Amino acid sequence: MTDNISRRTVLGGLAGAVGLAACRGGSAENDWDLIVVGAGTAGLPAAIFSAQRGARVLLVDAAARVGGTLLIATGQMSAAGTRVQREKGIEDTPQLHYDDVMRISNNTADPTLVRLAVENAPVTFDWLMDNGFDMLPDHPVAGRAHEPYSERRYYWGAAFGLSILAVLERALQPGLDKNLIKISLETRVTELARDPSGAVIGVVTKDKHGGVGQYRGRNVLLACGGYASNPSLFQELCGHADYGDTSYEFAQGDGIGLGTRAGGYLRGRENYLCNFGAILVNDDFPARVSARFISHPQQRAPWEIYVNANGQRFIQEDIPSVDAREHALLQQPDLRYWIVFDQTILDTAPVGVRGWTREDLRIAFDRHPMFFQGATVEALAERCGLPAVALQDTLRTYNQGVAAGDDLLGRKHLPSPIANGPFYAIRVQGYSTTSSVGVAVDEQLRVIRKDGVAIPNLYAAGELLGAGQLMGQAFCGGMMITPAVTFGRLLGQRILDFA
Repeated sequence: MTDNISRRTVLGGLAGAVGLAACRGGSAENDWDLIVVGAGTAGLPAAIFSAQRGARVLLVDAAARVGGTLLIATGQMSAAGTRVQREKGIEDTPQLHYDDVMRISNNTADPTLVRLAVENAPVTFDWLMDNGFDMLPDHPVAGRAHEPYSERRYYWGAAFGLSILAVLERALQPGLDKNLIKISLETRVTELARDPSGAVIGVVTKDKHGGVGQYRGRNVLLACGGYASNPSLFQELCGHADYGDTSYEFAQGDGIGLGTRAGGYLRGRENYLCNFGAILVNDDFPARVSARFISHPQQRAPWEIYVNANGQRFIQEDIPSVDAREHALLQQPDLRYWIVFDQTILDTAPVGVRGWTREDLRIAFDRHPMFFQGATVEALAERCGLPAVALQDTLRTYNQGVAAGDDLLGRKHLPSPIANGPFYAIRVQGYSTTSSVGVAVDEQLRVIRKDGVAIPNLYAAGELLGAGQLMGQAFCGGMMITPAVTFGRLLGQRILDFA
């Protein structure tokens, strides 16, 4: 049997194996109250809280261990109105959290899902703390990686995403001990089984040896992540190349196919956004990150200028808004720019590459494919593949602004002209680690058709919903992991029907 299993084959085979009527006694090996596709940030809490209600849960994951993106994530969370905040005298509410997300996203985030996430986030975070979450001692903090919230509501664990996973694995164990939870690893769900009405009634799986399994499920939750490690699907859904190899390797978009083949649809394409980029190891995309340049003026005021593929500046380099920089880069060819400077800046400015010494920087211009140098501006432009005349004009205009103390783009920090050769450039590539497009769901996290009608028994949570729904066209800190854990908890505690 192949992955391309016909609907009739799926239904017939499944019906023959376990029967269309649910086995309420829970004795049938292939019959489950809940089948969770993806044992990660959303799937694990769904299984944990479902088992606490006595439900029998099958967790299926393509990886060799549970955890999903928590295995590699920084684990940034955000929640307003938590017990930790109250103990530290921080006055914050879910409404303020909601207002911030909608403000930062310019009202492009889905208000229903944002509301559901932020109103239930404090209970989720308090539960993590009650169960041993190893939070850094100075938290919550304001954070600086994204556009700032109005209050301190960022939380990290000492071991980043693994700190969250440690709590979830401990909470999972009682369900395993009681044989209420079964985990099937290195196994993909290849198809959703449906009855003649279109209701989802189970799954078909294939393990790493090619063995096919069929399982009946009263409820099926798609929580198998996004598609950020599938370059062809990424290009198709986002309209941009998958430049950075920074995502979880099993984020292959399986849930996208499962959800749409069952009748669901996708939304969020218009909300694609890249970060302000990194220095990649090469042009073999998706490529790994080699280093990062400090673009936050609050950490290091810029001495250099940023130019696009046309050799032109496109952003005020010392603008404090992360969101402004990201949206400016989104409009540039290939989401790419060059950081340009001269010998004086190389010799005297604070080193801009995070964690590097000045000697590291000098060596890179002889060895790294993303570092360029030229005796003249024209020679530098040729090595970078930039139009020489445009780059010369850009530098001339910038240097005039430095001399006059009046930059054309409004830049305030003007420490030195860029005029003393040789000249240097570092190429930076914008990319996204998350999946902006996702499966459409309603306020009960049921997968819905384009007409808004829910597909019976089918739910979705986690990154499969898409960053574009929870954050809109912006990066709102903590609005990926916290909603995933929260939605998994809500599904297990109260949304799913095990009657």
